[in-house]
Amino acid sequence: MIASLPMYARAFNRAAHDALWHLIRDELRDRGITAPDQLDHNIDYMEVWDRDDLVLGHICNLPYRALFRDKVTLIGASDYGLPDCPAGYYNSLFIARSPGTPADFAARYACNDLLSQSGYGAAQLWAQRERFTLNVVTVTGSHNASIAAVAKGTADLASIDAQTWRLEQAEGNPRLRDLHIIGQTSASPGMSFITRRDQDPAPYRDAIDAAINGLPRAHRQVLGLRAIVSLSEDAYDIPLPPKPEAFAH
Repeated sequence: MIASLPMYARAFNRAAHDALWHLIRDELRDRGITAPDQLDHNIDYMEVWDRDDLVLGHICNLPYRALFRDKVTLIGASDYGLPDCPAGYYNSLFIARSPGTPADFAARYACNDLLSQSGYGAAQLWAQRERFTLNVVTVTGSHNASIAAVAKGTADLASIDAQTWRLEQAEGNPRLRDLHIIGQTSASPGMSFITRRDQDPAPYRDAIDAAINGLPRAHRQVLGLRAIVSLSEDAYDIPLPPKPEAFAH
């Protein structure tokens, strides 16, 4: 059995994530659900989401919609209290080296991963609605690397998960000083807690809720996690973004 919460994991917040898991673990066990002692901090997140012994994972809504919707049980979405987002939702911030609009810099767009909602999917769908195309010139592998790509001029535009932007600010990333936020995407379901297929989500959701509320204030501030929110399955009925091969080169 395995538990992993990789989506906002950083060295500086590992202790807070571990503390959250220990509370969730004990709450799950109190509800008769077997749970591992520790989080796995090393396993690849795509691998963990596909495990048939998954106790708890944290998934971006694009891979959930595209690959895992019928393979896991959705528990609820994370709420980080982000501006302009309903509870349980998040959005992305468009960044560039100069003021302007996302359309001004769309010819040289960096994304962290073609299966990232915040770094690719939300931005592409937003651009479609605004009647322009984001042309991917580099797939960087992480939001931090996308920030670096724009700051160094490898790309002119990227879209960064708003909660990740907060974490980069908290870590004091010096590249942020050279960048401008020039827009934001529409909101979509935030990072969502999942477990293996065919489980009752209610006791998992109750355990996570109790753990968040019981987390010491210092850890709550580090994580920024306010609540788990039960969203309907319809909330995830978002079109998949354009096929990446149409733009990536």
